[in-house]
Amino acid sequence: MIDPRIASLLKSEAERINRPEFIGEDPVQFPRRFSSLQDIEITALLVASISWGKRTMILRDAERMLGLMDYQPYRFMMERGYEALDPALNVHRTFFARHLQWYLRGLREIYRKHESLDSFAASIGAGSNEAPAWTLVENMERIIRDINSGKTCAQCLPTNLRTTALKRVNMALRWLVRDDGIVDIGVWESIPKKKLFIPLDVHAGNTARALGLLDRKANDRRSVEILTEKMREVCPDDPALMDFALFGVSVKGELDRIIPRNQNDK
Repeated sequence: MIDPRIASLLKSEAERINRPEFIGEDPVQFPRRFSSLQDIEITALLVASISWGKRTMILRDAERMLGLMDYQPYRFMMERGYEALDPALNVHRTFFARHLQWYLRGLREIYRKHESLDSFAASIGAGSNEAPAWTLVENMERIIRDINSGKTCAQCLPTNLRTTALKRVNMALRWLVRDDGIVDIGVWESIPKKKLFIPLDVHAGNTARALGLLDRKANDRRSVEILTEKMREVCPDDPALMDFALFGVSVKGELDRIIPRNQNDK
């Protein structure tokens, strides 16, 4: 069981961070610019794919990536505009235009047969699976790999599904599925929000460990599963809401405030 003081802290931090003011400082702002489902979900996946490193760089490079697609990602993809890109063009850190081409080429194949990625997720039963992100990636990656002559692209979709935390895909799903009308967009119907997982990165992992929510050192799939189960104790119907809490907690100060130091040292 989670310490009631920790649970209270998580709830208050989630409420503090999950506000409209957060949007302008977060990559979620990019899919929120669009009104069509297809543009929203394509942008969510692509922007999430480059969401690692300094936040200012992520925002800068996401803007540039959308510019490469003429700010019309669905049309750009369906008209194969990606084929005209220089494969060596750098998009974000180790993510290049050749990776964007791989992703869009494969996504186009999915859209040729499905109206949206949401309908694709429904067709593979992602929402009825206990691990929807991993089910989605397994099926997407197979199709995208096949249309790319068997080539994989770890910068876009991990292939080590038994161990990967799928942080970036879980973040994109949080944007697409959660529907409280504040920060996240909530345009998908195929996956219930109660089945979402925490997008686990270094920051979230370190915060969870400092709060006593996670003992394992690795930020891997098993740690995501353990941490998400803890968050379901706090918010059973919407565990991914606690992603905002992990982002917002100032670990040292808050821990000292709610748990006296002599108790922490026991």
